[in-house]
Amino acid sequence: MKYSQEDFFKISAGIPFLACLSRSELSEIESVVIVKKFLKNEVILLEEDESTYFYFIVSGKVKVISYNDSGKELLLSIHKRYDYFGEMSILDGKTSPATIVAMDDCTVGFITKSNFIKHIMNNEKSLHQLIGLLCCRLREAWSMLNILGFAEASDKIRAALTIFSRKFGTPDKNGTIISIKLTHKDIANFSAVSRETASRIISAMTKAGEIELIDHKYFLLKPSFFDKLTLP
Repeated sequence: MKYSQEDFFKISAGIPFLACLSRSELSEIESVVIVKKFLKNEVILLEEDESTYFYFIVSGKVKVISYNDSGKELLLSIHKRYDYFGEMSILDGKTSPATIVAMDDCTVGFITKSNFIKHIMNNEKSLHQLIGLLCCRLREAWSMLNILGFAEASDKIRAALTIFSRKFGTPDKNGTIISIKLTHKDIANFSAVSRETASRIISAMTKAGEIELIDHKYFLLKPSFFDKLTLP
């Protein structure tokens, strides 16, 4: 996908601390944006690297991963087109808490730390919205802790699918469709269970009529699915 200034304006509409700015202010920021393409499975940012950029996705999807003490990959989040990340590391000056990997061929925009401070942190409107965003990020972290707190693997899987439905869900007459492709391994890594366990539980939920796979790609969560677990 070819990047243009109009893409940046569309992306900015979904980023609270950019959406509050005028078109002329956005044009000034866009003039310093760096755009780079990444291939599927290519690492965009390593966990140990110092983060000196704010990132937004022009096209494609990326996953945010970390590793436990035994080296098992944990899926922390998935970001799709027009999503963004990296603001926390810029603010506290610490290294990124996770590794970012391209899930498919994607195009990513970068804003350097110096330009982020100049155009966003020094703007009162943007700074106010940025504080609100950090509160949302904190709530997302609480949701992850909620998953890890479940003792039963089935509850972990149900909680993971619920979180994905909140972020990527599309209402349907039969329930909620998670509008990104998720593999059993993705769900297992997000839930901190084995892939075999995730497959077994997903199969049981499918047989029980709680979930359905649409076009061999997208999960449909039916009303009966949500009756079994409520997240804060």
